[in-house]
Amino acid sequence: MKRLKSVEQIAMLPHLGRWLLFSTLVGVLAGSASALFLFLLDLATDTRTTHMWLVWLLPLAGLATGWVYFRVGQSVEGGNNLLIDEIHDPKKTIPRRMAPLVLIATVITHLFGGSAGREGTAVQMGGALADRVTQWFGLERDERRILLMGGIAAGFSSVFGTPLAGAIFGLEVLAIGRLRYDALLACFASAIVADEVCRLWGIHHTVYVVPFVPALTLSGVASAIVAGIAFGVVGMLFADSTHALSAWIKRRIQYPPIRPLIGGAFVAVLGMTLNVPQYLGLGIPTIEAAFKGDLPVYDFAGKFAFTVMTLASGFKGGEVTPLFYIGATLGNALSHVLALPLPVLAGLGFVAVFAGAANTPIASTIMAIELFGSHIGVYAGLACVVSYLFSGHTGIYRAQRLGQPKHALFPHGVRLADIPALRRVRSKSSGTSD
Repeated sequence: MKRLKSVEQIAMLPHLGRWLLFSTLVGVLAGSASALFLFLLDLATDTRTTHMWLVWLLPLAGLATGWVYFRVGQSVEGGNNLLIDEIHDPKKTIPRRMAPLVLIATVITHLFGGSAGREGTAVQMGGALADRVTQWFGLERDERRILLMGGIAAGFSSVFGTPLAGAIFGLEVLAIGRLRYDALLACFASAIVADEVCRLWGIHHTVYVVPFVPALTLSGVASAIVAGIAFGVVGMLFADSTHALSAWIKRRIQYPPIRPLIGGAFVAVLGMTLNVPQYLGLGIPTIEAAFKGDLPVYDFAGKFAFTVMTLASGFKGGEVTPLFYIGATLGNALSHVLALPLPVLAGLGFVAVFAGAANTPIASTIMAIELFGSHIGVYAGLACVVSYLFSGHTGIYRAQRLGQPKHALFPHGVRLADIPALRRVRSKSSGTSD
């Protein structure tokens, strides 16, 4: 028996070395790409805040972005959903153009005032670069799936400075209720290396402070659960609103470059005439302020509306940082009626709205611990799990599969994008039987 065990451990060494090599390469590439991206994003944000008149050019920026994607970017238009589909059902290599196109397009979005995030860009760059590594080494189909997951983890980790959350995100985002343990090593190694490399390039991530987390009490637990319900519903509404408005715009505007032109005009006119610069771009200063003092109770709704319009009309960027904003400001508003301190509720909202909208409660809980400290862990876990349950079978990533439905209504393996059709079929069947 001992001999067999020793042989098994020795046989594992080449496997370990091989995947550490692949994952390190992915981490170096993704971490470097994220460092460049974050540097350019800071430059674009500083330029816009110094020259606010640039916001009036957002419609033209949208037209240019839409035209470029229409001409040369249709093969990568799916973004994160393309990566998820490719992992579930590998068909062809991720086009090389994905990384530079989404990098440039996202920087343009932020330079001219679109309300978007950065996670989508980092994840797409990480996935596209990981696929280059699979080509260099001629990896097989299943190995390619694993390395693509590592690329997703590396992109998420390096853009937010949360290596553990990034690793779990790469495992958790593909299917609701199911993790793939065969990718554990690739996701953790890629995420850790990417975060370290990004920091070595001199990138500093925003620090959010939750100075005090109270001991567990019945009122505190109840508050976390009630807040989690609110966070989940808002996450669901955000995902559903973005998808619905995007579909509506596509039905009524046939020529794709015109969609961000019109959407950009709405965002620019409303942002400038209402004088709400906090709803443009990433919104990091407002997120920081949400942890320090009272904000207008409607701030989360304003960012919600501006982000839905920006993304639904075709601008590039992620959803996650706007979800952090929406969650932190919603938590800030809930502090007036719930029995937890304002910074704690802002921190819970920061991660839990994202947990519900992305269906990633474990990654979101770990992110809370990495960002705010271990003392918030129990409250964050409660809020994230409840948010995940109350967000229903919807999400910002429509290519996600149902590995384990939240309740027994839908078959395993179905894509989130196909659930509305299933609901309509069942509704008709129910009507017929009546």
